Amino acid sequence: MAAGANLSVTDLRRAARHPVDFPVIVEHFRHGDLNLHISNLSAHGFMVDDSENLGRGDRVMIRLPIVGRIEAYVIWTRDNRAGFQFERIIRLDDFVDIIDTLQPNPRLRRNR
Repeated sequence: MAAGANLSVTDLRRAARHPVDFPVIVEHFRHGDLNLHISNLSAHGFMVDDSENLGRGDRVMIRLPIVGRIEAYVIWTRDNRAGFQFERIIRLDDFVDIIDTLQPNPRLRRNR
Protein backbone atom coordinates (compact mmCIF):
# COMPACT_ATOMS: atom_id res chain seq x y z
CA MET A 1 0.00 0.00 0.00
CA ALA A 2 1.36 3.44 -0.93
CA ALA A 3 2.24 5.93 1.77
CA GLY A 4 -0.75 8.09 2.66
CA ALA A 5 -3.23 5.67 1.09
CA ASN A 6 -5.33 5.68 4.29
CA LEU A 7 -5.91 9.44 4.11
CA SER A 8 -9.30 10.65 2.93
CA VAL A 9 -9.69 13.48 0.44
CA THR A 10 -10.78 15.70 3.34
CA ASP A 11 -7.59 14.85 5.27
CA LEU A 12 -5.45 15.65 2.25
CA ARG A 13 -7.21 18.99 1.75
CA ARG A 14 -6.77 19.92 5.42
CA ALA A 15 -3.12 18.88 5.43
CA ALA A 16 -2.43 21.01 2.37
CA ARG A 17 -3.80 24.23 3.89
CA HIS A 18 -1.44 26.60 5.63
CA PRO A 19 -2.60 29.44 7.89
CA VAL A 20 -1.48 32.87 6.72
CA ASP A 21 -2.29 36.50 7.48
CA PHE A 22 -2.05 38.14 4.07
CA PRO A 23 -3.98 41.26 3.07
CA VAL A 24 -4.11 41.51 -0.71
CA ILE A 25 -5.68 43.64 -3.43
CA VAL A 26 -7.22 41.48 -6.14
CA GLU A 27 -8.54 42.53 -9.51
CA HIS A 28 -12.15 41.39 -9.83
CA PHE A 29 -13.28 41.08 -13.43
CA ARG A 30 -16.51 43.06 -12.81
CA HIS A 31 -15.95 45.09 -9.62
CA GLY A 32 -12.36 46.25 -10.18
CA ASP A 33 -9.89 46.23 -7.28
CA LEU A 34 -11.02 44.57 -4.03
CA ASN A 35 -9.21 44.41 -0.69
CA LEU A 36 -9.29 40.87 0.69
CA HIS A 37 -7.63 39.02 3.57
CA ILE A 38 -6.25 35.53 2.89
CA SER A 39 -6.41 33.39 6.01
CA ASN A 40 -5.23 30.09 4.54
CA LEU A 41 -3.46 28.96 1.41
CA SER A 42 -2.76 25.73 -0.46
CA ALA A 43 -1.15 24.91 -3.79
CA HIS A 44 -4.68 24.64 -5.21
CA GLY A 45 -6.29 27.79 -3.78
CA PHE A 46 -6.97 29.99 -0.79
CA MET A 47 -9.65 31.14 1.63
CA VAL A 48 -10.55 34.72 2.47
CA ASP A 49 -12.46 35.78 5.57
CA ASP A 50 -13.93 39.05 4.27
CA SER A 51 -15.83 38.22 1.08
CA GLU A 52 -19.02 40.21 1.47
CA ASN A 53 -19.40 41.02 -2.25
CA LEU A 54 -18.25 37.74 -3.79
CA GLY A 55 -20.33 34.91 -5.21
CA ARG A 56 -19.65 31.45 -6.52
CA GLY A 57 -18.00 31.61 -9.94
CA ASP A 58 -16.55 35.11 -9.49
CA ARG A 59 -13.06 35.40 -10.98
CA VAL A 60 -10.13 37.42 -9.69
CA MET A 61 -6.51 38.05 -10.56
CA ILE A 62 -4.25 37.91 -7.51
CA ARG A 63 -0.55 38.65 -7.05
CA LEU A 64 1.33 36.27 -4.75
CA PRO A 65 4.98 36.32 -3.72
CA ILE A 66 7.23 34.06 -5.81
CA VAL A 67 4.66 33.18 -8.54
CA GLY A 68 3.32 36.66 -9.34
CA ARG A 69 -0.09 37.05 -10.98
CA ILE A 70 -2.41 34.06 -10.95
CA GLU A 71 -6.11 33.78 -11.73
CA ALA A 72 -8.54 32.21 -9.26
CA TYR A 73 -12.28 31.73 -9.00
CA VAL A 74 -14.72 31.36 -6.11
CA ILE A 75 -15.82 27.75 -5.57
CA TRP A 76 -17.77 28.28 -2.32
CA THR A 77 -19.00 31.02 0.02
CA ARG A 78 -20.28 30.91 3.57
CA ASP A 79 -21.00 33.88 5.82
CA ASN A 80 -18.10 36.27 5.08
CA ARG A 81 -15.73 33.54 3.91
CA ALA A 82 -15.00 32.36 0.39
CA GLY A 83 -12.86 29.60 -1.04
CA PHE A 84 -10.96 30.16 -4.27
CA GLN A 85 -9.38 27.68 -6.64
CA PHE A 86 -6.38 28.69 -8.73
CA GLU A 87 -6.59 28.26 -12.50
CA ARG A 88 -3.40 26.22 -12.24
CA ILE A 89 -1.71 24.36 -9.39
CA ILE A 90 1.32 26.09 -7.91
CA ARG A 91 4.49 23.99 -8.16
CA LEU A 92 5.50 22.44 -4.83
CA ASP A 93 8.88 24.21 -4.58
CA ASP A 94 7.25 27.59 -5.35
CA PHE A 95 4.48 26.87 -2.84
CA VAL A 96 7.02 26.10 -0.08
CA ASP A 97 8.75 29.41 -0.82
CA ILE A 98 5.41 31.27 -0.71
CA ILE A 99 4.56 29.77 2.69
CA ASP A 100 8.03 30.63 4.00
CA THR A 101 7.45 34.22 2.84
CA LEU A 102 3.88 34.60 4.12
CA GLN A 103 4.26 32.61 7.34
CA PRO A 104 7.81 33.26 8.58
CA ASN A 105 7.08 31.80 12.04
CA PRO A 106 7.91 28.06 11.68
CA ARG A 107 5.68 27.19 14.69
CA LEU A 108 2.62 28.39 12.78
CA ARG A 109 3.40 26.47 9.59
CA ARG A 110 1.73 23.12 9.08
CA ASN A 111 3.89 20.13 8.24
CA ARG A 112 4.47 19.86 4.52
